Amino acid sequence: MKDLRRYLVFKYIQYLVLPSPNTIITLLGLLASLYVMLILTFPSVSRKSTVVFISNIAQADILAGCSIFSAITAGMIKSETSSASFQSGLRQNFQIANVHASSLLLSCVSLEAFLITFLPVETRHIRNVRCARVASKIIWAAVITECFLYQLECIKCLNVSHRQVQLLMNFCHDTTAWLKLLIYPIGILLRIFNIYLFYKMYF
Repeated sequence: MKDLRRYLVFKYIQYLVLPSPNTIITLLGLLASLYVMLILTFPSVSRKSTVVFISNIAQADILAGCSIFSAITAGMIKSETSSASFQSGLRQNFQIANVHASSLLLSCVSLEAFLITFLPVETRHIRNVRCARVASKIIWAAVITECFLYQLECIKCLNVSHRQVQLLMNFCHDTTAWLKLLIYPIGILLRIFNIYLFYKMYF
């Protein structure tokens, strides 16, 4: 459990303290996640809701590995402009999904620690493995939907003759524009939210 706590501290620094992703930190985080995924296979690890969130955070780092692998292969393989744009967007979406999913999951861990500290009896019925799995699935669904909309922007320049498809693409493009406006303030609110929880717990 000490290793899992160290892992959480490292992830808080990586996603909620540092202003932007760093290649070296990302690689270290990927190695740490692989180590944690190995630890979680041990039968001695207790199956609690926090462990469910930690497992999902470690799995999210697989997307960072996909982004790094995609960047390496893109430098080795030359492709057409449209294909290169699609691959570049996919690579960025891997990174976005990793950061956003990890940040939201870490906020769930913070909230759970806050509830354990101040409302242990009143919140016992929601601090369980089932609720943690449901929350994780909702987070993954939201992040995947976000990245799907971003990826559609990479193909909006294609000539589509079907009118209904064009309307759908325009709707997705407008939705993506609004989503991009909301992402930054949501990230700021998540940082404030986590700082508030840590302040309440430790001070």
